[in-house]
Amino acid sequence: MSSLLQASDLAHEDKVVWLEDPSELDYVRQAHDKTPRRKGKPRYYRDGRMVGFTELSETAEADPDSGLHKRRVFYLLPHDRDAEPEGLYREGAPGEAVDPRTIEPGKVGMKTDRSQRGLSTVERTVA
Repeated sequence: MSSLLQASDLAHEDKVVWLEDPSELDYVRQAHDKTPRRKGKPRYYRDGRMVGFTELSETAEADPDSGLHKRRVFYLLPHDRDAEPEGLYREGAPGEAVDPRTIEPGKVGMKTDRSQRGLSTVERTVA
């Protein structure tokens, strides 16, 4: 599990929506964003691109102070491995990164050999 999110933070997740095929990505970054709605594509304010997000169940309550819902967003930055395979994250991954194949509603996701080290040169040519 990522050390940055807890399963209790994700209790009201209902669905994971992918905007890109997660099987093509070694890792995705995940973060909690505050949004006014439980469902639909949230606004995105970071560099890079959003590759997925979660939707919440109808029973998910908004924060009483802000009136906003906390939802997970999955994203990649311009210097991540998918865009720069020989760059900074040729091996290793950012702290908030997890293997997208391990993400499910209500589950944080895990770091795997693939997310931490990437595909070997042989796997890249076969994949």
